[in-house]
Amino acid sequence: FLHLLKKTNFFTMMQSLFILSPTGEILIERHFRDVTSRGVCDLFWERASASINHHGGLATTSTIIDSADSFHDSVPPVMEVPNGDKVSYLFSILRDGLSYLAICPSEVSPLLVLEFLHRVADIFADYFGTPADESAIKDNFSTVYQLLEEMVDHGWPLTTEPNALKAMIRPPTVMGKLQSVVTGGSNAVVSDALPSGTVSNMPWRAAGVRYNQNEIYIDIVEEIDAIIDATGNVVSSDVSGSIQAQSQLSGIPDLLLTFKNPEVIDDCALHPCVRYGRFESDKVLSFVPPDGNFELMRYRVKNSTMQGFHPPIYVHPHWSFSENSGELTGNVSLTVGIRSISSLILSPSRKGSMMVEDVAVTMPLPKSVKTTNINVNMGTVIYDEAAKVAKWTLGKLDCTKKPQLQASLQMDGTRGPESNPNLALEWKIPLASVSGLSVSGLSVTGESYRPYKGVRNIIKSGKFVARSS
Repeated sequence: FLHLLKKTNFFTMMQSLFILSPTGEILIERHFRDVTSRGVCDLFWERASASINHHGGLATTSTIIDSADSFHDSVPPVMEVPNGDKVSYLFSILRDGLSYLAICPSEVSPLLVLEFLHRVADIFADYFGTPADESAIKDNFSTVYQLLEEMVDHGWPLTTEPNALKAMIRPPTVMGKLQSVVTGGSNAVVSDALPSGTVSNMPWRAAGVRYNQNEIYIDIVEEIDAIIDATGNVVSSDVSGSIQAQSQLSGIPDLLLTFKNPEVIDDCALHPCVRYGRFESDKVLSFVPPDGNFELMRYRVKNSTMQGFHPPIYVHPHWSFSENSGELTGNVSLTVGIRSISSLILSPSRKGSMMVEDVAVTMPLPKSVKTTNINVNMGTVIYDEAAKVAKWTLGKLDCTKKPQLQASLQMDGTRGPESNPNLALEWKIPLASVSGLSVSGLSVTGESYRPYKGVRNIIKSGKFVARSS
């Protein structure tokens, strides 16, 4: 963040930060400059609670829908809100059911603030585990406030690297929580000394790291955002990817990651540890890695790679409504399956037929539905009566399985919905990709040991929407 801040000429940054629960309750309130009225949270929640999908999370009060589902969102990530006799800017994201709000009294770079909010959520997930939801925040109030104290200085992002934060504030442990219950004190252990990386040119790397078994794992994860029409044709699609790493290497190793086909990368964002000049000239990643889990790179796949794309999974929805004796009833049938021909590029290490994992279908029902009866021939269905949303979880699928869902609806009134709701699909396929981006080599220098190295590709759904007929 520091190199971004040096390029900005903004007079002020964040004034306040709020974290709201899935029901709109204020869990965390931290003011860095002047005090912001809680009324801005009420204005935000009035807008968010009326939205069918707040920043990608359908029905924020629902307990069965996660934030990966994709439907229409009427809550913009940046809003103008009154703050006393002035106007402030409210930035918001949704992570694990929690709404993170930042209040800025004047114009700032929107991406800077939104990226910082995501970094705060990532740090909470690193400290408290996934998901970093309402219960995790409530169980670690003192640690949350200590982290915000170190991450923000007078409204400006300061320390956001996990290793530097962990050197100052130890992650909570079971023994620490028991001790805080007995003594009535805080379970946040704060160090009096600055972390070694704070005063070095590698703030992401802790000093004196030692492991008995040195190893590093690289995951190339690609996400497909697509809209599929009722006939199964692709209306629009886009692929974004990330390189996730898990490093357990002793000392200060210097790594070089090379690709077989880097030309498929269209646009990218690199971790600060990557030497940007080397990547620009040679299209390789040269870096000294942080310790633990981190995102090495984010990228987009060139549009030319997506020409003629065929998704690996299909869903055929059919809706019908009829009136009988003054009562309107509806029937819904869904069929999900695996395509025999798709555009995915399978890894050479894959054996056997293609298996799709973590398959789930989210089906919103019309708001006029009074009662519904849903039956499936495989998997499980959870129906949220308040949100009028059903989530069908299928798990693993192969070409031999033909899951089907049948639902009967009792409607309120005699008029059916003007349009049938769209469906959201979730799925994941290990050892496959869309772009074909693969690693040709991963070398380690600067240390005498030879670590274990593992690399794999994963393709999964992003905002994957299927339109209904």
